[in-house]
Amino acid sequence: SWALPTALLCAYGFFCSVRPSEPFLTRYLLGPHKNLSETQVFNEIYPVWTYSYLALLFPVFLATDYLRYKPVVLLQGLSLIVTWFMLLYAQGLRAVQFLEFFYGIGTATDVAYYSYIYSVVDVNLYQKVTSYCRSATLVGYTVGSVSGQVLVSVAGWSLFSLNVISLTSISIAFGTAWFLPMPQKSLFFHHVSSQQLSWEMKVMDCKNGSAVQDHPNVQRAPGWEDETKVPLNGEGHSAEKQERKVDIVKVLKDLWWDFLQCYSSQTMLCWSVWWALSTCGYFQVINYAQALWEMVLPSHSMEIYNGAVEAASTLLGAVAVFVVGHIKTSWAMWGEVALALFSFLIAAAVYIMDTVRNIWVCYASYVVFRIIYMLLITIATFQIATNLSVERYALVFGVNTFIALALQTLLTLIVVDASGLGLDIFTQFMIYASYFAAISLVFLGSGIYSIMRAYRRQEQMQSRS
Repeated sequence: SWALPTALLCAYGFFCSVRPSEPFLTRYLLGPHKNLSETQVFNEIYPVWTYSYLALLFPVFLATDYLRYKPVVLLQGLSLIVTWFMLLYAQGLRAVQFLEFFYGIGTATDVAYYSYIYSVVDVNLYQKVTSYCRSATLVGYTVGSVSGQVLVSVAGWSLFSLNVISLTSISIAFGTAWFLPMPQKSLFFHHVSSQQLSWEMKVMDCKNGSAVQDHPNVQRAPGWEDETKVPLNGEGHSAEKQERKVDIVKVLKDLWWDFLQCYSSQTMLCWSVWWALSTCGYFQVINYAQALWEMVLPSHSMEIYNGAVEAASTLLGAVAVFVVGHIKTSWAMWGEVALALFSFLIAAAVYIMDTVRNIWVCYASYVVFRIIYMLLITIATFQIATNLSVERYALVFGVNTFIALALQTLLTLIVVDASGLGLDIFTQFMIYASYFAAISLVFLGSGIYSIMRAYRRQEQMQSRS
């Protein structure tokens, strides 16, 4: 019962991620196909994605659960088709800005892909199916980046042709999504009774790799095959009685209560703050890295290797994620200091990327930047999700992402947008390096304070004994 939806979702994730034109997007927009200026692309077009992503995230989060995932997965596929169709044929500044809005829809609806599978498989299969779905997107993104680089550097294909391949791959994904089974339950609006789901789970999740470990005493939850088998209590009820009228106000109140409960934990708050702050900076760097590379070495003057760099950073990041999963250390004690240290290394990588005007140094710094971030976000996710139910984990993940996007929107509006300061790309990256350095200092101070307090507490206990 789990193999079909998992295979279909993995196929969707793979084909949706095979987009060989994506590492060359900036070059394409600045080239003869669109003939846009650097100011238009960097300061007027790219910020639209940030604004639309933020505006759509919360309503999409609720709609995904209320509509039970599949319709939103289809919406994602359709929005990406529109995005790449417009990328091929739309002309002018306003049209490309509208294209970015549709790409924002595609990004915001990504939550449907990553949460769909939990509603159609049994709980004891979460770890296996999560790894499959994450691996599918990772492999798809790598295949797309490598194939794009090979087709440009070896075969001499045009960037227009790469966009045709991307559109074709996304269209295959969209067709595949129609065959996904329609879930009969969801986390918030269409869940089974609280008695049935009163179990706690350990979840570990990251952008390019994740694992989910369920509680050993958890009972098997129902899948998508037959809703009439869902027991609401010891006696069991029919599907009609289970599907009670959804009270949206009650769901929102429950979400608010869960929000207060989750963030009342100091450990949860600490790791969530780092998650939101660092993800904001990460989004900015990866969004404008191609713009920086274009300024360091204009693509019309020399062969570029954006696709190879994206593929290498993704694969090496995945290796780092795998390794950190086997590291045994007291993150509760040393976590904040580790965050400070690695945040400083991220700041150094961004600073070097900005100041050393050599394309190979930029590429290497970018790879280091992505590896460190992916490693840290894995640790942060594990620390946040430990002993959280899957519902609360989804809520915390959504809130942290929303805060990150809100900060990114503010940063974009002030630093990047033409209506704000509209700074050049080198000044922007200097600000991003300073931003990560500030994060490092904050967590260094917090970490030192936490360690000193822990040692004091230990000394007091020893003196009492």
